Amino acid sequence: MWKSILGGDDEEEQRDEGFVDDQTTNDDNFCALSYTERIYGFAACLIAGFLFIFLSMIVFVRPIKFALLFTFGNVLAVGSTAFIIGPAEQLRKMFDPVRVYATAVYLGCAVLALICAILIHSKVLTLFAMIFEICALIWYSLSYIPFARRVISDVMVRFLDTEI
Repeated sequence: MWKSILGGDDEEEQRDEGFVDDQTTNDDNFCALSYTERIYGFAACLIAGFLFIFLSMIVFVRPIKFALLFTFGNVLAVGSTAFIIGPAEQLRKMFDPVRVYATAVYLGCAVLALICAILIHSKVLTLFAMIFEICALIWYSLSYIPFARRVISDVMVRFLDTEI
């Protein structure tokens, strides 16, 4: 800050504070956003996603509106990390062999929910698609926590696999 007042170089100050621009930190040169702008973009996208998810809970009795708001909110919330790591890295992580099936099921369920809501206009099918989407989102999210899916699978087998 003092260097800019006294005639110093702003770029040098940003590097001193750790705010390095996108061109030096990201290989895919997504855009020239600074670190601070990326954080703002991430926060705005995440907050907007949570706002849409919250609004979807208000219109829960209207499954078609619920599906639209909830799915759009989920896509915004999941996509918000692209501001932090870049869109190419986000896609690489989503389609990593560890989580490629979880990603495909999640995206498929999101598309299916939108098709049921927008094209078919079936409340029952939309609700089923939304339940599958929520389960797929949870399973996808667990893929980022080491051993979480294995633990959940073991717990589910213990609870559901009982002998009479």
